[in-house]
Formats: sequence, C-alpha cells, structure tokens
Amino acid sequence: MEIGIGLPNAIQDVDTESLIEFGRRADARGFSSLGTVDRVVYPNFEPLVTLAAIASVTENIRLSTTVLLGPLRSNTAVLAKECLTLDNLSGGRFWLGIGLGAREDDYEASGISTKGRGAALDRQLDRIKEIWQGDEIGPNATRAGEPEVLIGGAADASFDRAAKHGDGWIMGAAGLEPFKQAVGKVDEAWERAGRSGKPRKASLAYYSLGPDAQAHAERNIGHYYAWLGDIGDHIAGSVATSPELVQQEIDGFEQAGCDELIFFPSSKHPEQVDLLADVVGK
Repeated sequence: MEIGIGLPNAIQDVDTESLIEFGRRADARGFSSLGTVDRVVYPNFEPLVTLAAIASVTENIRLSTTVLLGPLRSNTAVLAKECLTLDNLSGGRFWLGIGLGAREDDYEASGISTKGRGAALDRQLDRIKEIWQGDEIGPNATRAGEPEVLIGGAADASFDRAAKHGDGWIMGAAGLEPFKQAVGKVDEAWERAGRSGKPRKASLAYYSLGPDAQAHAERNIGHYYAWLGDIGDHIAGSVATSPELVQQEIDGFEQAGCDELIFFPSSKHPEQVDLLADVVGK
C-alpha cells in the first residue's frame, strides 16, 4: 500500500509559506501523493490553484484533488482544461479525485442547486473524458492514458459512478470500518460494469503528531467538521495522535485492500511531514 500525505490547505490559519514548505518536504521524503480537500464556504486554499503552485516546487510526488467538488465547477470545459494544464505543469504527476460534496452552503454560495447533482457529475465526467481524449480543447494530456480519475463518495451511486467513469474509488476520512464495508461494493460495481482488472481504492485519514497533537486535532479538524455535530466530534476524536495509532491505521487499511492511504495533517506546520515520514519509514 502506498502512503500519501495531504496538504494543510483547509487548516484554519494556513498560509502560503507553510503550504509551499509542506509540499517541498513531502516531495523530499518520498510520499506517493500530495492531496487537497475542497470547500467553498471556508477559508481554505482552492485545490487546483494550490496544486499548480506546488507543482513548481516538487519533482516526484503525485498531485491530487482528494476530492474536488465537481458540480461546483459548472463550466466543464474550463475544468477539463485546468486539469490538463496542471497535468502538463507537473510533468504528468496530477490525478483527479472528484465527488459531490455534502455541504448545502457550498452549493448555495455557488448559485448551484443540489437537486440533480449526481446526474450533473455524470455528465461532467463524460465531457471531461471527451476533452481529454482529443477534443479541440487543450493542452494535450502528457500521456496516452490521461490523468487517473478516482471517484469519491459513500453511497452506492458513487460506486457505480466509479465503475463507469473512473479508474477507481476514494473514501473520505470516515474510518476503517466504513472502508471495509465499501470495498466489496466497489468491486461488485466494477464487475457489473464489465470492467477488467481491479479498481484502484484509496482513502483519507487524519493524523497529528508531536507536541499538542490532540489540541491541534480538536482545534482544526473539530472546527472543519463542526457542522456535523456529534459526528464531527467523533472525527476529531479519531485522529491518529501517536506513532502507534498511525501504524494501526496503516495496518488496518492495508489488510482491508486499500491501495493508497493519504494522511491529512491537523496543523499547518511542515514539521508534521517529517514526523509522519519517520513513523512510516520514509
């Protein structure tokens, strides 16, 4: 199983200097991917713009949206072009994680209805593939297979969407048990769609290491998920706050069939990269 790391692009007091240094260190320490999370009504850095900046200071690490809220980018041609641009700027290191999102206020602020958003994402994914496969809109993808696409979501429709449109599926930081319950459904959807091989499966997890680890988790992860009430408190309380807990997450997800586990930090401090790298042997 590959181990990736998330940028702190949605940490409350994130700043440009911290983001850039975080990306540099993640690349130097050999993590597989550098992920980003997406919101509109929140003081986070926008994922695609952020990854474009990170592409200029990294050389090897893959860059990804984990996940981008697709229906909120209603101009699909522009979104496809942005992805191809990032693919080129990074030398083919970009992969697209894309999903619906669960916050109604993000849709309201964007002037987009939540009604029919699943069908809208399906149409969007069809059009993105058309453009990537040689439409008049460019630049051209850096490789014949185009950027990899993983579909996010926890509903059965997301598993079918991944089988129809994607190279695999990605889960948010919901924990090991929900991942275990979903992997079989992902494989079944893949088989129903007549796809060959196996879908790539990925997941997010949260960690916080070093001094004040629990305080950072409560302050930042708790704040990000405050809208979920008790569920948000549970997510903040389940952050891996010790090397032992990080290793437990790795062991559990690997045994469950995860291909890539992406750990997101609970603070903006670049030292979190080195602390995680030391635990996972990077």
